[in-house]
Amino acid sequence: MSQRRVIPLTPMAAPVRLPENGKRFHVWTIGCQMNEADSAKIAATLQEAGYAPTTHEEEADIVVLNSCVVRQAAEDKVSGKLNSLIRLKRERPEISVVLTGCMVTNQQEKLRQRFPHVDLFFDPSDFGKLAEIVPEISAFSDDLAELPHYYADPQAPTSAISAFVPIIYGCNFLCSYCIVPYRRGKERSRPLVEIVAEVERLVAGGVREVTLLGQTVNAWGHDLPDAPNLADLLRAVDAVPGLSRLRFLTSHPKYMSDEIIQTMADLPTVCEHMNLPVQAGDNEVLRRMRRTYTRDYWLDRIQLTRNLMADVTVATDIIVGFPGETEEQFQQTYDLLAEARCEKVHLAMYSPRPGTLSARWEDDIPAEEKHRRHQELERLQERIQTEVHATKLGRTYEVLVEGRSKGRWTGRTRGNTLLHFDDPRELTGTLVDVRVTKTSPWYLMGEAVSDPR
Repeated sequence: MSQRRVIPLTPMAAPVRLPENGKRFHVWTIGCQMNEADSAKIAATLQEAGYAPTTHEEEADIVVLNSCVVRQAAEDKVSGKLNSLIRLKRERPEISVVLTGCMVTNQQEKLRQRFPHVDLFFDPSDFGKLAEIVPEISAFSDDLAELPHYYADPQAPTSAISAFVPIIYGCNFLCSYCIVPYRRGKERSRPLVEIVAEVERLVAGGVREVTLLGQTVNAWGHDLPDAPNLADLLRAVDAVPGLSRLRFLTSHPKYMSDEIIQTMADLPTVCEHMNLPVQAGDNEVLRRMRRTYTRDYWLDRIQLTRNLMADVTVATDIIVGFPGETEEQFQQTYDLLAEARCEKVHLAMYSPRPGTLSARWEDDIPAEEKHRRHQELERLQERIQTEVHATKLGRTYEVLVEGRSKGRWTGRTRGNTLLHFDDPRELTGTLVDVRVTKTSPWYLMGEAVSDPR
Protein backbone atom coordinates (compact mmCIF):
# COMPACT_ATOMS: atom_id res chain seq x y z
CA MET A 1 0.00 0.00 0.00
CA SER A 2 1.11 3.54 -0.67
CA GLN A 3 2.40 5.81 2.09
CA ARG A 4 -0.25 8.23 3.32
CA ARG A 5 -0.12 11.60 5.04
CA VAL A 6 -0.17 11.89 8.82
CA ILE A 7 -3.76 12.39 9.94
CA PRO A 8 -5.31 13.07 13.34
CA LEU A 9 -8.35 10.80 13.13
CA THR A 10 -11.86 11.53 14.17
CA PRO A 11 -14.35 8.89 13.07
CA MET A 12 -14.73 9.68 9.38
CA ALA A 13 -17.30 12.50 9.56
CA ALA A 14 -19.47 10.50 11.97
CA PRO A 15 -21.50 12.53 14.49
CA VAL A 16 -19.73 13.40 17.72
CA ARG A 17 -21.71 12.03 20.65
CA LEU A 18 -21.35 13.44 24.14
CA PRO A 19 -19.28 11.05 26.28
CA GLU A 20 -21.37 8.93 28.58
CA ASN A 21 -18.53 8.76 31.10
CA GLY A 22 -17.15 12.27 30.55
CA LYS A 23 -14.00 10.91 28.88
CA ARG A 24 -12.46 11.64 25.50
CA PHE A 25 -9.94 10.05 23.15
CA HIS A 26 -7.61 11.16 20.37
CA VAL A 27 -6.26 8.93 17.59
CA TRP A 28 -3.20 9.90 15.54
CA THR A 29 -2.52 7.88 12.39
CA ILE A 30 0.27 7.52 9.87
CA GLY A 31 0.58 4.96 7.11
CA CYS A 32 -1.57 3.06 4.68
CA GLN A 33 -5.32 2.69 4.27
CA MET A 34 -5.22 -0.42 6.46
CA ASN A 35 -3.95 1.76 9.30
CA GLU A 36 -6.71 4.27 8.62
CA ALA A 37 -9.25 1.44 8.83
CA ASP A 38 -7.73 0.14 12.07
CA SER A 39 -7.81 3.64 13.57
CA ALA A 40 -11.45 4.00 12.64
CA LYS A 41 -12.15 0.65 14.30
CA ILE A 42 -10.34 1.84 17.44
CA ALA A 43 -12.50 4.96 17.39
CA ALA A 44 -15.63 2.85 17.01
CA THR A 45 -14.60 0.66 19.93
CA LEU A 46 -13.87 3.60 22.21
CA GLN A 47 -17.10 5.36 21.29
CA GLU A 48 -19.06 2.20 21.99
CA ALA A 49 -17.38 2.22 25.41
CA GLY A 50 -18.76 5.72 26.01
CA TYR A 51 -15.77 7.89 25.07
CA ALA A 52 -16.04 10.89 22.73
CA PRO A 53 -13.44 11.88 20.10
CA THR A 54 -11.41 15.08 20.30
CA THR A 55 -9.01 16.58 17.78
CA HIS A 56 -6.87 17.98 20.61
CA GLU A 57 -4.65 15.44 22.35
CA GLU A 58 -4.26 17.66 25.41
CA GLU A 59 -8.04 17.27 26.03
CA ALA A 60 -7.97 13.48 25.74
CA ASP A 61 -8.02 10.84 28.44
CA ILE A 62 -6.62 8.31 25.95
CA VAL A 63 -4.16 9.12 23.14
CA VAL A 64 -3.69 6.33 20.59
CA LEU A 65 -0.87 6.42 18.04
CA ASN A 66 -1.21 4.07 15.08
CA SER A 67 2.25 3.57 13.63
CA CYS A 68 3.83 2.77 10.28
CA VAL A 69 7.32 1.41 9.58
CA VAL A 70 7.16 0.90 5.83
CA ARG A 71 9.90 3.54 5.56
CA GLN A 72 12.38 4.78 8.14
CA ALA A 73 11.01 8.30 7.79
CA ALA A 74 7.58 7.07 8.91
CA GLU A 75 9.01 5.31 11.96
CA ASP A 76 11.01 8.43 12.81
CA LYS A 77 7.79 10.50 12.75
CA VAL A 78 6.15 8.05 15.15
CA SER A 79 9.14 8.20 17.49
CA GLY A 80 9.06 11.97 17.40
CA LYS A 81 5.35 12.01 18.16
CA LEU A 82 5.81 9.60 21.08
CA ASN A 83 8.57 11.75 22.52
CA SER A 84 6.40 14.84 22.19
CA LEU A 85 3.86 13.19 24.52
CA ILE A 86 6.34 12.92 27.40
CA ARG A 87 5.51 16.45 28.55
CA LEU A 88 1.77 15.79 28.37
CA LYS A 89 2.16 12.57 30.35
CA ARG A 90 4.25 14.39 32.96
CA GLU A 91 1.63 17.13 33.33
CA ARG A 92 -1.30 14.70 33.31
CA PRO A 93 -0.07 11.31 34.57
CA GLU A 94 -3.63 9.95 34.51
CA ILE A 95 -3.73 10.12 30.68
CA SER A 96 -3.29 6.77 28.88
CA VAL A 97 -0.85 6.67 25.96
CA VAL A 98 -1.26 3.76 23.56
CA LEU A 99 0.89 2.62 20.62
CA THR A 100 -0.33 0.20 17.96
CA GLY A 101 0.44 -0.52 14.31
CA CYS A 102 3.35 -2.16 12.54
CA MET A 103 5.96 -0.58 14.81
CA VAL A 104 4.73 -2.76 17.68
CA THR A 105 4.79 -6.31 16.29
CA ASN A 106 7.66 -8.35 17.77
CA GLN A 107 9.12 -5.18 19.30
CA GLN A 108 7.16 -4.72 22.51
CA GLU A 109 9.98 -5.30 25.01
CA LYS A 110 12.32 -2.94 23.18
CA LEU A 111 9.59 -0.33 22.92
CA ARG A 112 8.79 -0.53 26.65
CA GLN A 113 12.40 0.31 27.45
CA ARG A 114 12.55 3.06 24.86
CA PHE A 115 9.18 4.67 25.65
CA PRO A 116 8.38 3.97 29.33
CA HIS A 117 5.64 6.62 29.35
CA VAL A 118 3.50 4.47 27.01
CA ASP A 119 0.82 2.55 28.95
CA LEU A 120 -0.17 -0.05 26.33
CA PHE A 121 1.33 -1.58 23.21
CA PHE A 122 -0.79 -3.81 20.99
CA ASP A 123 -0.32 -5.45 17.60
CA PRO A 124 -2.17 -4.23 14.49
CA SER A 125 -5.91 -5.07 14.56
CA ASP A 126 -5.73 -6.64 18.05
CA PHE A 127 -8.51 -4.32 19.23
CA GLY A 128 -9.51 -6.39 22.27
CA LYS A 129 -6.25 -5.37 23.99
CA LEU A 130 -7.77 -1.94 24.58
CA ALA A 131 -9.79 -3.51 27.40
CA GLU A 132 -6.59 -3.49 29.48
CA ILE A 133 -6.91 0.28 29.90
CA VAL A 134 -10.62 0.71 29.04
CA PRO A 135 -12.49 -1.77 31.26
CA GLU A 136 -15.81 -0.79 29.68
CA ILE A 137 -14.77 -2.67 26.54
CA SER A 138 -14.92 -5.97 28.42
CA ALA A 139 -18.70 -5.72 28.44
CA PHE A 140 -18.87 -6.13 24.68
CA SER A 141 -15.41 -7.42 23.68
CA ASP A 142 -16.91 -10.65 22.35
CA ASP A 143 -18.89 -8.53 19.88
CA LEU A 144 -16.05 -6.39 18.52
CA ALA A 145 -16.46 -8.01 15.11
CA GLU A 146 -19.94 -6.52 15.02
CA LEU A 147 -18.58 -2.98 15.18
CA PRO A 148 -18.00 -1.40 11.76
CA HIS A 149 -14.65 0.11 10.80
CA TYR A 150 -15.96 3.56 11.65
CA TYR A 151 -18.57 4.79 14.09
CA ALA A 152 -21.93 5.97 12.77
CA ASP A 153 -25.30 6.54 14.35
CA PRO A 154 -27.98 5.52 11.82
CA GLN A 155 -30.44 7.90 13.56
CA ALA A 156 -28.18 10.92 13.08
CA PRO A 157 -28.73 13.33 10.17
CA THR A 158 -25.18 12.94 8.88
CA SER A 159 -22.79 10.01 8.74
CA ALA A 160 -19.76 8.87 6.80
CA ILE A 161 -20.27 8.44 3.07
CA SER A 162 -17.32 6.14 2.44
CA ALA A 163 -15.56 3.53 4.53
CA PHE A 164 -12.64 1.13 4.43
CA VAL A 165 -13.35 -2.53 5.19
CA PRO A 166 -10.30 -4.78 5.78
CA ILE A 167 -10.87 -8.23 4.31
CA ILE A 168 -7.44 -9.86 4.70
CA TYR A 169 -4.62 -9.17 7.13
CA GLY A 170 -0.93 -9.85 6.63
CA CYS A 171 1.08 -10.77 3.55
CA ASN A 172 2.68 -13.99 2.31
CA PHE A 173 4.99 -12.27 -0.15
CA LEU A 174 8.54 -11.43 0.90
CA CYS A 175 9.44 -8.50 -1.33
CA SER A 176 13.09 -7.76 -0.63
CA TYR A 177 12.49 -4.11 0.33
CA CYS A 178 9.34 -4.52 2.46
CA ILE A 179 9.07 -4.92 6.24
CA VAL A 180 5.27 -5.33 6.32
CA PRO A 181 5.10 -9.18 6.24
CA TYR A 182 7.41 -9.31 9.26
CA ARG A 183 5.17 -6.93 11.20
CA ARG A 184 1.67 -7.96 10.06
CA GLY A 185 2.32 -11.69 9.73
CA LYS A 186 0.93 -14.27 7.34
CA GLU A 187 -2.27 -13.73 5.40
CA ARG A 188 -5.50 -14.21 7.35
CA SER A 189 -8.78 -13.80 5.46
CA ARG A 190 -11.98 -12.68 7.16
CA PRO A 191 -15.01 -14.89 6.42
CA LEU A 192 -17.25 -13.76 3.57
CA VAL A 193 -20.39 -13.61 5.72
CA GLU A 194 -18.62 -11.39 8.27
CA ILE A 195 -17.47 -8.95 5.58
CA VAL A 196 -20.88 -8.78 3.93
CA ALA A 197 -22.55 -8.21 7.30
CA GLU A 198 -20.19 -5.31 8.01
CA VAL A 199 -20.93 -3.75 4.62
CA GLU A 200 -24.65 -4.10 5.31
CA ARG A 201 -24.24 -2.27 8.63
CA LEU A 202 -22.21 0.46 6.97
CA VAL A 203 -24.76 0.99 4.21
CA ALA A 204 -27.54 1.10 6.80
CA GLY A 205 -25.56 3.87 8.52
CA GLY A 206 -25.40 5.99 5.37
CA VAL A 207 -22.24 4.80 3.62
CA ARG A 208 -22.43 5.03 -0.18
CA GLU A 209 -18.95 3.73 -1.09
CA VAL A 210 -16.92 0.87 0.39
CA THR A 211 -13.26 0.08 -0.25
CA LEU A 212 -12.13 -3.49 0.53
CA LEU A 213 -8.61 -3.53 1.94
CA GLY A 214 -5.68 -5.87 2.24
CA GLN A 215 -1.91 -5.77 1.93
CA THR A 216 -2.59 -8.22 -0.93
CA VAL A 217 -6.32 -7.79 -1.29
CA ASN A 218 -6.71 -10.12 -4.26
CA ALA A 219 -5.22 -13.01 -2.28
CA TRP A 220 -8.39 -13.01 -0.17
CA GLY A 221 -10.02 -16.38 0.48
CA HIS A 222 -7.25 -18.86 -0.27
CA ASP A 223 -6.97 -19.79 3.42
CA LEU A 224 -10.73 -20.16 4.00
CA PRO A 225 -12.81 -23.35 3.70
CA ASP A 226 -13.65 -24.07 0.05
CA ALA A 227 -11.09 -21.40 -0.97
CA PRO A 228 -13.35 -18.66 -2.34
CA ASN A 229 -11.65 -15.84 -4.23
CA LEU A 230 -11.99 -12.08 -4.52
CA ALA A 231 -14.40 -12.42 -7.45
CA ASP A 232 -16.77 -14.37 -5.18
CA LEU A 233 -16.55 -11.66 -2.53
CA LEU A 234 -17.09 -8.85 -5.04
CA ARG A 235 -20.28 -10.53 -6.24
CA ALA A 236 -21.52 -10.94 -2.66
CA VAL A 237 -20.82 -7.33 -1.68
CA ASP A 238 -22.23 -5.98 -4.94
CA ALA A 239 -25.55 -7.59 -3.96
CA VAL A 240 -25.86 -5.51 -0.75
CA PRO A 241 -28.95 -3.29 -1.25
CA GLY A 242 -28.19 0.42 -1.24
CA LEU A 243 -24.45 0.21 -1.94
CA SER A 244 -23.51 2.69 -4.67
CA ARG A 245 -19.80 2.10 -5.19
CA LEU A 246 -17.27 -0.66 -4.49
CA ARG A 247 -13.47 -0.44 -4.70
CA PHE A 248 -10.57 -2.59 -3.52
CA LEU A 249 -6.83 -2.23 -2.93
CA THR A 250 -3.96 -3.00 -2.87
CA SER A 251 -3.69 -5.75 -5.48
CA HIS A 252 -0.69 -7.86 -6.49
CA PRO A 253 -0.24 -8.53 -10.23
CA LYS A 254 0.34 -12.26 -9.61
CA TYR A 255 -3.21 -12.68 -8.27
CA MET A 256 -5.00 -10.34 -10.68
CA SER A 257 -6.79 -13.16 -12.49
CA ASP A 258 -8.95 -13.00 -15.61
CA GLU A 259 -11.93 -13.90 -13.41
CA ILE A 260 -11.38 -10.95 -11.08
CA ILE A 261 -11.02 -8.53 -13.99
CA GLN A 262 -14.11 -9.92 -15.73
CA THR A 263 -16.07 -9.68 -12.48
CA MET A 264 -15.01 -6.04 -12.09
CA ALA A 265 -16.39 -5.36 -15.55
CA ASP A 266 -19.66 -7.22 -14.90
CA LEU A 267 -20.73 -5.74 -11.56
CA PRO A 268 -22.51 -2.37 -11.49
CA THR A 269 -21.13 -1.15 -8.16
CA VAL A 270 -17.46 -1.91 -8.90
CA CYS A 271 -15.77 1.33 -9.92
CA GLU A 272 -13.77 1.68 -13.11
CA HIS A 273 -10.43 1.99 -11.35
CA MET A 274 -7.51 -0.44 -11.16
CA ASN A 275 -4.78 0.02 -8.55
CA LEU A 276 -1.98 -2.40 -9.51
CA PRO A 277 1.55 -1.59 -8.29
CA VAL A 278 4.35 -2.55 -10.68
CA GLN A 279 7.31 -1.03 -8.72
CA ALA A 280 9.81 -1.22 -11.62
CA GLY A 281 9.86 -1.66 -15.37
CA ASP A 282 12.92 -3.89 -15.65
CA ASN A 283 12.62 -7.65 -15.19
CA GLU A 284 15.96 -8.04 -13.44
CA VAL A 285 15.08 -5.33 -10.93
CA LEU A 286 11.69 -6.99 -10.40
CA ARG A 287 13.45 -10.30 -9.77
CA ARG A 288 15.72 -8.75 -7.13
CA MET A 289 12.68 -7.08 -5.61
CA ARG A 290 11.10 -10.57 -5.45
CA ARG A 291 7.95 -9.33 -7.14
CA THR A 292 7.24 -12.71 -8.89
CA TYR A 293 6.00 -11.30 -12.24
CA THR A 294 7.43 -9.62 -15.35
CA ARG A 295 6.77 -6.23 -16.87
CA ASP A 296 4.93 -7.89 -19.76
CA TYR A 297 2.60 -9.72 -17.39
CA TRP A 298 1.75 -6.47 -15.59
CA LEU A 299 1.08 -4.80 -18.94
CA ASP A 300 -1.13 -7.72 -19.97
CA ARG A 301 -3.26 -7.30 -16.82
CA ILE A 302 -3.66 -3.58 -17.55
CA GLN A 303 -4.54 -4.17 -21.20
CA LEU A 304 -7.15 -6.81 -20.37
CA THR A 305 -8.74 -4.45 -17.84
CA ARG A 306 -8.90 -1.67 -20.41
CA ASN A 307 -10.37 -4.01 -23.00
CA LEU A 308 -13.19 -5.03 -20.65
CA MET A 309 -13.90 -1.74 -18.84
CA ALA A 310 -14.57 1.44 -20.77
CA ASP A 311 -13.01 4.55 -19.20
CA VAL A 312 -11.11 2.55 -16.57
CA THR A 313 -8.35 4.49 -14.84
CA VAL A 314 -5.11 2.89 -13.71
CA ALA A 315 -2.91 3.70 -10.70
CA THR A 316 0.45 2.13 -9.92
CA ASP A 317 3.49 2.45 -7.65
CA ILE A 318 7.13 2.91 -8.66
CA ILE A 319 10.37 2.75 -6.65
CA VAL A 320 13.41 4.43 -8.20
CA GLY A 321 17.01 3.94 -7.13
CA PHE A 322 16.70 0.33 -6.00
CA PRO A 323 20.16 -1.17 -5.22
CA GLY A 324 22.00 -1.93 -8.44
CA GLU A 325 19.47 -0.17 -10.70
CA THR A 326 21.44 0.90 -13.76
CA GLU A 327 20.56 3.81 -16.02
CA GLU A 328 19.36 1.32 -18.64
CA GLN A 329 17.11 -0.37 -16.09
CA PHE A 330 15.70 2.98 -15.00
CA GLN A 331 15.01 3.74 -18.66
CA GLN A 332 12.97 0.53 -18.82
CA THR A 333 10.77 1.92 -16.03
CA TYR A 334 10.47 5.26 -17.83
CA ASP A 335 9.49 3.51 -21.06
CA LEU A 336 6.94 1.33 -19.25
CA LEU A 337 5.17 4.34 -17.77
CA ALA A 338 5.27 6.13 -21.12
CA GLU A 339 3.61 3.10 -22.71
CA ALA A 340 1.08 2.38 -19.95
CA ARG A 341 -0.04 6.02 -19.54
CA CYS A 342 -1.46 5.50 -16.06
CA GLU A 343 -3.75 8.14 -14.62
CA LYS A 344 -1.92 8.08 -11.28
CA VAL A 345 1.60 7.00 -10.27
CA HIS A 346 2.82 6.95 -6.67
CA LEU A 347 6.58 7.56 -6.87
CA ALA A 348 9.08 6.74 -4.13
CA MET A 349 12.85 6.85 -3.85
CA TYR A 350 14.34 3.68 -2.42
CA SER A 351 15.65 3.82 1.13
CA PRO A 352 16.96 0.78 3.06
CA ARG A 353 14.56 -0.63 5.64
CA PRO A 354 16.35 -2.48 8.48
CA GLY A 355 15.18 -6.07 8.74
CA THR A 356 14.60 -6.54 5.02
CA LEU A 357 16.71 -8.50 2.55
CA SER A 358 17.66 -5.47 0.45
CA ALA A 359 18.94 -3.66 3.55
CA ARG A 360 21.88 -6.09 3.49
CA TRP A 361 22.87 -4.85 0.05
CA GLU A 362 24.84 -1.74 -0.74
CA ASP A 363 22.60 1.29 -1.23
CA ASP A 364 24.72 2.23 -4.21
CA ILE A 365 22.58 4.79 -6.03
CA PRO A 366 23.60 8.30 -4.87
CA ALA A 367 20.86 10.45 -3.38
CA GLU A 368 21.19 13.06 -6.12
CA GLU A 369 20.74 10.36 -8.76
CA LYS A 370 17.63 9.05 -7.02
CA HIS A 371 16.24 12.59 -7.03
CA ARG A 372 17.02 13.00 -10.72
CA ARG A 373 15.23 9.79 -11.65
CA HIS A 374 12.30 10.67 -9.40
CA GLN A 375 11.99 14.09 -11.04
CA GLU A 376 12.19 12.63 -14.54
CA LEU A 377 9.26 10.34 -13.79
CA GLU A 378 7.35 13.20 -12.14
CA ARG A 379 7.72 15.31 -15.28
CA LEU A 380 6.68 12.38 -17.49
CA GLN A 381 3.64 11.65 -15.35
CA GLU A 382 2.57 15.30 -15.22
CA ARG A 383 2.67 15.39 -19.03
CA ILE A 384 0.67 12.15 -19.30
CA GLN A 385 -1.94 13.28 -16.78
CA THR A 386 -2.27 16.63 -18.56
CA GLU A 387 -2.95 14.87 -21.85
CA VAL A 388 -5.28 12.25 -20.38
CA HIS A 389 -7.33 14.78 -18.44
CA ALA A 390 -7.60 17.05 -21.48
CA THR A 391 -9.59 14.31 -23.23
CA LYS A 392 -12.20 14.59 -20.46
CA LEU A 393 -13.12 18.21 -21.27
CA GLY A 394 -16.84 18.50 -22.00
CA ARG A 395 -17.62 14.99 -20.76
CA THR A 396 -19.97 14.23 -17.87
CA TYR A 397 -19.03 12.11 -14.87
CA GLU A 398 -20.84 10.86 -11.80
CA VAL A 399 -19.29 12.39 -8.67
CA LEU A 400 -19.74 11.21 -5.09
CA VAL A 401 -19.62 14.51 -3.20
CA GLU A 402 -17.30 14.32 -0.19
CA GLY A 403 -17.64 17.90 1.04
CA ARG A 404 -16.26 21.37 0.39
CA SER A 405 -12.69 22.34 -0.43
CA LYS A 406 -11.69 26.00 -0.83
CA GLY A 407 -15.33 27.01 -1.17
CA ARG A 408 -16.21 24.46 -3.85
CA TRP A 409 -17.83 21.05 -3.72
CA THR A 410 -15.33 18.25 -4.20
CA GLY A 411 -15.64 14.54 -4.84
CA ARG A 412 -14.36 11.69 -6.95
CA THR A 413 -15.50 10.13 -10.16
CA ARG A 414 -15.93 6.39 -10.40
CA GLY A 415 -12.42 6.43 -11.89
CA ASN A 416 -11.14 8.02 -8.64
CA THR A 417 -10.35 11.40 -10.23
CA LEU A 418 -10.90 14.52 -8.12
CA LEU A 419 -13.55 16.82 -9.55
CA HIS A 420 -14.44 20.24 -8.08
CA PHE A 421 -17.52 22.31 -8.88
CA ASP A 422 -19.68 25.18 -7.65
CA ASP A 423 -23.29 24.71 -6.61
CA PRO A 424 -25.52 26.51 -4.08
CA ARG A 425 -27.24 23.32 -2.88
CA GLU A 426 -26.24 21.10 0.06
CA LEU A 427 -24.71 18.08 -1.66
CA THR A 428 -22.54 16.21 0.87
CA GLY A 429 -22.94 12.47 0.45
CA THR A 430 -24.94 12.68 -2.79
CA LEU A 431 -24.22 11.50 -6.32
CA VAL A 432 -24.22 14.31 -8.88
CA ASP A 433 -23.52 14.29 -12.62
CA VAL A 434 -20.89 16.94 -13.40
CA ARG A 435 -19.78 18.18 -16.82
CA VAL A 436 -16.05 18.97 -17.03
CA THR A 437 -15.31 22.59 -17.93
CA LYS A 438 -11.61 22.80 -17.06
CA THR A 439 -8.78 20.28 -16.70
CA SER A 440 -5.40 20.14 -15.00
CA PRO A 441 -2.89 17.34 -14.37
CA TRP A 442 -4.16 16.81 -10.83
CA TYR A 443 -7.92 17.39 -10.88
CA LEU A 444 -10.92 18.44 -12.97
CA MET A 445 -13.34 21.37 -12.64
CA GLY A 446 -16.95 21.32 -13.77
CA GLU A 447 -20.60 22.23 -13.38
CA ALA A 448 -23.44 20.11 -12.03
CA VAL A 449 -25.92 18.97 -14.70
CA SER A 450 -28.24 16.79 -12.61
CA ASP A 451 -30.20 16.76 -9.40
CA PRO A 452 -28.46 15.04 -6.47
CA ARG A 453 -29.45 11.47 -5.76
